[in-house]
Amino acid sequence: MTAYIPQIAFLAILLIVLVGSIFIVKQRTAIVIERLGKFHSIRVAGLNFKIPLIDRKAGILNLKTRELPVSIETKTKDDVFVVVEVSIQYYIIDNKVQIEKAFYQLNNPEHQIRSYVYDNVRSEVPKLDLDDVFSKKDEIAKGIKRDLQETIGEFGFHILNALVTDINPDHKVKESMNEINAARRLKEAAKENAEAEKIMAVKRAEAEAESKKLQGEGIANQRTAIARGIKESIAEVKSALGNEVSGEVVMSMLYMTQHYDTMQKLGETGTNTIFINPNPSSVSDLQQQILAAMEVSKNG
Repeated sequence: MTAYIPQIAFLAILLIVLVGSIFIVKQRTAIVIERLGKFHSIRVAGLNFKIPLIDRKAGILNLKTRELPVSIETKTKDDVFVVVEVSIQYYIIDNKVQIEKAFYQLNNPEHQIRSYVYDNVRSEVPKLDLDDVFSKKDEIAKGIKRDLQETIGEFGFHILNALVTDINPDHKVKESMNEINAARRLKEAAKENAEAEKIMAVKRAEAEAESKKLQGEGIANQRTAIARGIKESIAEVKSALGNEVSGEVVMSMLYMTQHYDTMQKLGETGTNTIFINPNPSSVSDLQQQILAAMEVSKNG
């Protein structure tokens, strides 16, 4: 049995060596292999081999798209301090040459990406007023992406997108901006209300003018109807009494009839008190006054 111990030990060592030389790389992952301390190769997804004791795994790189949030405090052109929240989406280019660059040329990629973002934002935002920072948010993001790609792209990284996700001025500045917006909206509302009142006033004036016009036409039509009625009444009375009766006599009879009709209606209502001469002779006086007024109007 003792004669087999060296063979068993050799087989055990061989098995350990074989197990150590075989490794599996996951999808969207790359492993850097160094041989005797020097870069040798990049191993990608699948079953891989290395020489035990000579080759070693120097590092594992994630090839998936990653997101790096960056928060930068800076000052605008109108001296307002703001905190700009930026999100950088990036990945290592799936190419052995680019993977080697990403692993060996940058010691701390995330820290260096943050530094480039700080520099870009703090050089662009101070050129803009606070309102322009909000309105030109997309332009700032495009500038960050462009500058990052020009610098980080040389080290095997690709900047997929750069987003300005939030802009936070000091809370007092926020309150002031809200008050300004509220005042502006109140001013616009007052202007709209004044315009509406103006339109309503014009419409009321037009309606009143139309009403007076219609009222005047109604009165004129009423007077025309009265005159026509009187004319027809005179013709009927003449026809009944004979054409030899003068118009003056007919008018006196009509005035008398109207006088008594008026007295009767006043008595029926009983709501108002009007002092009027009940003597029939007053009708003649009223007739004379009306005729005199008509004569004056005709001669005038």
